[in-house]
Amino acid sequence: MANPSFVYNPPMTPYLDILYQDEDMVVAHKPSGLLSVPGKALEHRDSLISRVNRVYPTATVVHRLDMATSGILVLALNKDSHRHISKQFELRQTKKRYFARVHGHVEQDSGEVNLPLICDWPNRPKQMVDFERGKKAVTHFDVIERTLDEKERPYSLVALYPITGRSHQLRVHMLALGHPILGDRLYAHEEALSMAPRLQLHAESLSLSHPTLGHWLHFNIAIPFSPFCPPPLSERIE
Repeated sequence: MANPSFVYNPPMTPYLDILYQDEDMVVAHKPSGLLSVPGKALEHRDSLISRVNRVYPTATVVHRLDMATSGILVLALNKDSHRHISKQFELRQTKKRYFARVHGHVEQDSGEVNLPLICDWPNRPKQMVDFERGKKAVTHFDVIERTLDEKERPYSLVALYPITGRSHQLRVHMLALGHPILGDRLYAHEEALSMAPRLQLHAESLSLSHPTLGHWLHFNIAIPFSPFCPPPLSERIE
């Protein structure tokens, strides 16, 4: 099935988790199961931006996270800030770190996935690797741990650093390595899907330049599916 059916049941507690706010921007934590922006259907109107707009009516979405992905999302509060922050994402000036639990034991301790992606149109919203028509997509990764779950099924905790920002990039790149993300109802095989109640992908850290003041801001939020406490993203040596 291209897009397995689901009933949209967004989490209500906490209803809205604001990590930072000033006159130019808002940084929020989007939980897994909540859309970043409203869907077309009436029952899909609830979203992070809808909730934020109840408190900050001028807020606009600068970037998005998949519904099933949790983590940090930045919203702009005015046109100038939106333009400035959007440009940072476009020029790949922001620094992002995700964490994922993936099926199996990843052999390399670290590496790069450089595989171009395109929409798998007959099976949308799924994406696929396409060397002829796909857009450049690059992900760096570090393996944090290799272990077994309570049923002795192998999985790895990995830190993911998307250099580009393609739709479903991290999910498809991990799948291409042979290690689908646990709980991924679009890409995981049966065992990987059964090993977690939600997609085990979390946007843990984001660093960007303040749109008007110019100094760097660093945000992070704990990984909900692992006790691992990573060092600040700013300390990572490229």
